[in-house]
Amino acid sequence: MAHTQTLIIIPTYNERDNVSKMVSAVLDLNLGYHILFIDDNSPDGTADQIALLMKKHPEVFLEKRAGKLGLGTAYIHGFQWAIERGYGFVIEMDCDFSHNPTDLPRLVKACEDGADFAIGSRYVRGGKVKNWPFKRILMSYFASVYVRMILMIGIKDTTAGFKCYRSEVLKTIPLKNIPFKGYAFQICMKYAALKLGFKVKEIPITFIDRVAGESKMSTGIFKEAFFGVWQMRKMKWK
Repeated sequence: MAHTQTLIIIPTYNERDNVSKMVSAVLDLNLGYHILFIDDNSPDGTADQIALLMKKHPEVFLEKRAGKLGLGTAYIHGFQWAIERGYGFVIEMDCDFSHNPTDLPRLVKACEDGADFAIGSRYVRGGKVKNWPFKRILMSYFASVYVRMILMIGIKDTTAGFKCYRSEVLKTIPLKNIPFKGYAFQICMKYAALKLGFKVKEIPITFIDRVAGESKMSTGIFKEAFFGVWQMRKMKWK
């Protein structure tokens, strides 16, 4: 497999209405990307839908897990799967089209041009959020400000979940030491990469709130991120 082969990891839970559209949107780019779905035993038949897509598209893969184990563990599972198979670039992406597949080449290009990891950012110049209530935009924005202050990092969109990594970053971060499952996982991955000396580039994107399916946001996820940043400061990365 070529060093520059790109894998898109998409965790799913009750995303049956979105998986076919997402596969079409990614494969229509004709850029040779592979897609790995990590499904947490969705009761709505998401995994069955993905299995049908795999029969038509050799670029689509599925890892099915026994239950709802959290976003962070899904991505770590996917990262290890990607490393074992020699992918050069690994992308994190949601299945609900809040991340636009047409932005994928821009993230990959940022890594090809020298960044170690690229973030699809709502809060750099040119970035936007659509269809969110103003209160939620404010909460998300100030959450990023809070994280930047506590961790003393320059990333504008600290909770972003649309990212491209060079595989070297994922091989270097001690993934098994990351205890977080929600947005705190996204923050921790960025913090660990910076502490290990990797270079980041933020790419402006328009984030659109999901159209189909349900949001996975919860009070527990918010609390984990709020208190988790203090825990991250004490963690050893090298």
